[in-house]
Amino acid sequence: MPEGPEIRRAADRLHEQLAGKRLESVWFAFPELAAAADSLVGREVTAVDSWGKALLTRFDDGRVLYSHNQLYGVWKLHDAEREPDTQRSLRVRLTAEGRSASLYSASDVSLWPADRLDEHPFLSRLGPDLLTHGVTPEQVMARLAEPRFARRRLGGLMLDQALFAGIGNYLRSEILFFAGVSPREKPAELGEERLALLARAILDVTRRAYDQAGVTNRDEWAAAARRRGESRRLCRFAVYERDGLPCHDCGSLVIRESIASRRLYRCPRCQPG
Repeated sequence: MPEGPEIRRAADRLHEQLAGKRLESVWFAFPELAAAADSLVGREVTAVDSWGKALLTRFDDGRVLYSHNQLYGVWKLHDAEREPDTQRSLRVRLTAEGRSASLYSASDVSLWPADRLDEHPFLSRLGPDLLTHGVTPEQVMARLAEPRFARRRLGGLMLDQALFAGIGNYLRSEILFFAGVSPREKPAELGEERLALLARAILDVTRRAYDQAGVTNRDEWAAAARRRGESRRLCRFAVYERDGLPCHDCGSLVIRESIASRRLYRCPRCQPG
């Protein structure tokens, strides 16, 4: 499933195509939304942004189209007169100035007043989005220190969307590695200096994944891995999916574990415990 950086990049593409334009046609596959389609024609798209793995298309009348790609959903951008080459099921189509944004295969789509988004059953459970909500290192530290989070092991906590929205499995492994912490440690056990390192890793690794289209590895480590003949996918990450291969930093073999019912990768030397 795409994680926060991938959804934010999709939101950016939609924003570039739709923002500031008035809709010429709107189509929904869902009966509960189809009745509202005509009321959106002529409305201006003011912004497209993301919150975790949800995408929010905002209109100038104060309404917001919520969509969640889940596992199979995908937005495609195309000329209005040319259908994309896909066998997927069309769910939503927004057209402006001869270009269309079409959502395929997603099933979680709804239209909301912007001032009631805090009542949305999914969004209301999410923590701040690390790429959308301007989160600072100090805010990350404060959140990790909250009683509901501070005594939980990081291996499970990092996947809890109530902590921060958008962190998934590959980000979890990469963040914990770059912070030098074990998935079995708890925020309350780290001390202020190590907690600050974790906070910075949470922000920096997520931002790098966004900026580099899912690449979290350091440039020099990726270059060395390419020289050794490693695949492009393995070069993308510092530890994720690198079990049995040497750690880029210390040379110890990366191990794979199952934590919170998901696979996690770590270096036993760089992340002891």
